[in-house]
Amino acid sequence: MSDNLSAVLLAGEGSASARLRSLGIELPSPPPPVANFVTHVREGNLLFLSGQGPMQPDGFEHHGRVGEDVTVEQAYQHARITGINLLAVMQDALGSLDRVRRVVKLLGMVNAVPDFTQHPQVINGCSDLFLDVFGEARGRHARSAVGMGSLPNRITVEIEAVIAVD
Repeated sequence: MSDNLSAVLLAGEGSASARLRSLGIELPSPPPPVANFVTHVREGNLLFLSGQGPMQPDGFEHHGRVGEDVTVEQAYQHARITGINLLAVMQDALGSLDRVRRVVKLLGMVNAVPDFTQHPQVINGCSDLFLDVFGEARGRHARSAVGMGSLPNRITVEIEAVIAVD
């Protein structure tokens, strides 16, 4: 990342859309629900996002258990991909990411071996992305990062979000 881009991101300058472009990220279409639920529900000024996983735009999903056949570094990237999918759902729900007032909370679930302890480092992949896109004031959030014995389709991570919107 260039020093200029780093300074802009840290300062929280620019719209979320402009910051995405600066990061070289183009949002995909939001992944469709894989079961009997919707991708989001808006209640008042809160947008609740259903759990998303590390699905690539071509439909490829990242599978495996962290600490067994997936490294922390790989899982961090999977959490970042999941964050991009959450952003795609936000964009679809709101029409513009600039309507996000604040990322309130994330719940990050990691498909990991029982003695794995680095769940926060994995979910940082999504948290770091949200800070880059929304800046400190709007992107810093409450969060839980927990280990799971399994996740649907053996995906590596699943992340839910609560977003305050205008």
